[in-house]
Amino acid sequence: MREKVIEIWPEISWIKDDELREKTLQCWIYAIENSVLKPEDLEVIPFSLLIKDCNVSFMNHKRTAVQLSVEIANIMKKNFGDSIQINMDYLISGAVLIDVGKLLEYDMLDGKLVTSHAGKLIRHPFSGLAIADRFGIPPEVQHIIATHSKEGDLGKRTVESIIVHHADFVSFDPFKA
Repeated sequence: MREKVIEIWPEISWIKDDELREKTLQCWIYAIENSVLKPEDLEVIPFSLLIKDCNVSFMNHKRTAVQLSVEIANIMKKNFGDSIQINMDYLISGAVLIDVGKLLEYDMLDGKLVTSHAGKLIRHPFSGLAIADRFGIPPEVQHIIATHSKEGDLGKRTVESIIVHHADFVSFDPFKA
């Protein structure tokens, strides 16, 4: 499973801290092993069941959100210099993990991918946070997972979370009907 996750998630290798990189990888291994999905399914399933006839894959959306997050952070660091501090490892790990909980939201019904009972009750920021905590992901990264979606709108976001939140929505909102 490890090799398959590394294959679908080359962006995990961008995390410089060995321990954080390994923990991030372990989160994805755990999520896939506890999902109705296989790693290769993530390349073909729609990134959202909320969008009718969505033809953008889960991994295409995920990679785009991670890559946008890194590009935004790099531009901000270039333009603002020492005026802003961005922990790139936290940002990358958080961007990679924001939807890890989605794998626990799915079920198969008559060969069709649907939202599971648990997925209707516990949205992915919460299940993703639980997975991250299980593997000792730092609170700074857990914060990104917890605040990346609308559930985080009431809290104060860190700079890394602000970046990931907007990158995620930039790669989601254009596809909403």
